[in-house]
Order: sequence, then C-alpha cells, then structure tokens
Amino acid sequence: MAIKRLNTVNEVAKIFCYAVKDVLQASTSSTISFSPTIQRIPSISLKPDIGCFVQFSGDYTGLFIMNLSGEAAIEIYKRSMKAMGFPEEELASDFTSDEVVNCTGEIINQIVGKARHMVENEYGLTAENNQPKAITISTAITLSVATMLERPQCRRLSFKTQNHNPFYVEMNMEQTEFIRLFPREGDSSGDVQTDIDALVEANDQDDNIPSQEDVDIDAIMAEFG
Repeated sequence: MAIKRLNTVNEVAKIFCYAVKDVLQASTSSTISFSPTIQRIPSISLKPDIGCFVQFSGDYTGLFIMNLSGEAAIEIYKRSMKAMGFPEEELASDFTSDEVVNCTGEIINQIVGKARHMVENEYGLTAENNQPKAITISTAITLSVATMLERPQCRRLSFKTQNHNPFYVEMNMEQTEFIRLFPREGDSSGDVQTDIDALVEANDQDDNIPSQEDVDIDAIMAEFG
C-alpha cells in the first residue's frame, strides 16, 4: 500500500478555510468568500480592530487567530443577530461594544469546533481548545504558545464578507506531518485520496503594520480573562 505524504499545515489551513466559510455563512445568512492563496508568514499576530484567539492542543497543537476591521465585525454581528430574529433598532452600532466582541468570540468557538471535527474525520486525530477570547485592540500583538515546539509553521488566510469587508485568519501549528499508514475505515482503495471538498460536504450533512510586541498567550489570557 502506498503511503501518501501531505503538506500537513497547508491541508489543515484549507480545512480551516472551509470551516470559517461554512460557519459564517450559516450564522449570517450571507456570502463569505476566501482567497485561493494561503500565505506563509513568520509569525501570527492579533491586529486591530478586533482580534480573537484560541489555542488547541492534543494529538496536534496550534493557535488560531481571527482579525477583523470594525466594519467587518459590525457586518458579521448585525447579520448574525438579524438571522436570529433581532430587529435592527435593538442592535449595537459600535464595534467596541460588548455585544459585538462577545458575538465574535462565540463565532470563533463554533469555527474551531467545526475545524477540529473535520480534522478528526479526515485524519483520526483529536484536539481540544480553550475558550476563545475576543478583544478590541489598537496595536498589533504577536502571540506565541509556550508549549509550541521550535519553528512553528504559520499561515494567513484572507476572507471577505458579502459587503466586501476583508478579515483575516492567522494560525500556527507545531512542525508536524500527518502520514497515513492505513486507509480510513470504509475506504476500499489502496491509495489514500485527500479530498477536502468531499470532506466539507460530508460534514455539512452531519451538521444539517504598527509596532509589534511579543507576548505569551498565557499572559494575554490572564490579562483579558
């Protein structure tokens, strides 16, 4: 049987692309698009106006960040609230409001949960995440994970809302490679085929630059927790 080697971090980043798109489209009843280009970057940062971060660890380890402009955050918040039946006049209009920040954190929690579920379905590997934290910031903050191995692999993913407001996901993972030794249960082929589009479809059915400061994630959690 052939052993198929993958560019693991890019494959996981692709899964996160679909998770972000699927969760946001479902929660906002609007169109979310992402760039087909994944950027390799030296480090990941929280950036203005709203930054949200969550750490995941287990069979694999990493850190997920979403950075939104005030316009993107307000659009996502209002569309999400309206989709749940809240009238326009009752909604916050300032991205710094607790309602917008808390909504962003809850959406991130759903995104990371879906992405972990997809990784588990595809690779049989599990991870858990802590509670996401969203904050309003005016200066970029570079994050690191104290338990991360040397040379973490960092990626940036670019998205746009239906109103063309850009927002970004940055993520890093420990330097790792997922190498499948056996086909998935029910896979009759000898060679393993990784089809992320098919994986997304299956999960949908199941779920019917300013100055920068190096800061450890534990310190950020303590400060804003």
